[in-house]
Amino acid sequence: MRKILLLLLLLTTQFSFAQEERKHIREGNKYYQEEKYDKANESYKKALEKNAASEKADFNLGDALYKQQKFAESAQQFQQLAEKTTNQNLKASAYHNLGNSLLQAQKLQESIDAYKKALRINPKDDETRYNLAYAQKKLKEQQQQNEENKDKDKEEDKKDENKDQENKDKQNEENEDKKEDEQKENQENKENKENEQQEQQPQPNKLSKEDAQRMLDALNNKEKEVQAKLKKEKENAKKIKIEKDW
Repeated sequence: MRKILLLLLLLTTQFSFAQEERKHIREGNKYYQEEKYDKANESYKKALEKNAASEKADFNLGDALYKQQKFAESAQQFQQLAEKTTNQNLKASAYHNLGNSLLQAQKLQESIDAYKKALRINPKDDETRYNLAYAQKKLKEQQQQNEENKDKDKEEDKKDENKDQENKDKQNEENEDKKEDEQKENQENKENKENEQQEQQPQPNKLSKEDAQRMLDALNNKEKEVQAKLKKEKENAKKIKIEKDW
């Protein structure tokens, strides 16, 4: 009798929890329809507190998180549900929504993988097939853009290298010009120094034209004096009578 009472109490408790679960789910759905997604969130979580195995509450919670653009959290919610449920239709839907969450998070390859898993379970789902094609197109565009960016980066790097080489050549040219100027300046300084040394050395006396003429006149006058003296002495010699000593 006691066992029967305990069983009845357990069934009553489970029934009560099930009622509370459904109540919170209905409440969450109401908030969801009113686009009050944060309140819907709270209601679905309360339903899970009453029944942690509630797949409906799990799925609806993932939807509410998605509507709040909490894509990482909604992806985690759908991932967990897809892995644990044995209901194939629910599993396919969970993978579909997982793909949507990953697509919004710009995780394109991961979203493609999720859509493919959904299609393996339900190949007739045209919406999943369309989303898969869209994700594949976006991935291809992204890859092409990455390649274009790489090519652009290479071109920019090449331009930078050319500019660096031009700057290097210009610097070398400036250095050569500076070196030539220094050599020229050193040569001029050397020549100036030599000229200064030559100016400092005693220079031989230079006669002006007038001084040279005066000296020449003086020599001529001296020569005339000598000639006149010799002439006079010669004349005096003729006047002297030389007596012969017998």
